Amino acid sequence: MPLYDYHCPACHADFELLVRSGTVPACPHCRSTTVERQLSRIAPAGTSAALIAGARRQAAKEGHFSHYSKAERAKLPK
Repeated sequence: MPLYDYHCPACHADFELLVRSGTVPACPHCRSTTVERQLSRIAPAGTSAALIAGARRQAAKEGHFSHYSKAERAKLPK
């Protein structure tokens, strides 16, 4: 059963559903069955940037960026 993203034109809600082929999905908010299938995202938005920033903070705390000058460290993405 594939996982699809849907958009409901009646209430403008976006949601994901796990559906079987041939099943007509209904909007969980307004129960409308006129939903539009959207392209699914590979990963939830924003999780990668937060993970990378946390890893950089941990590396800086452990001294892995000690060979960078203070000006170079300021240019690193936070």
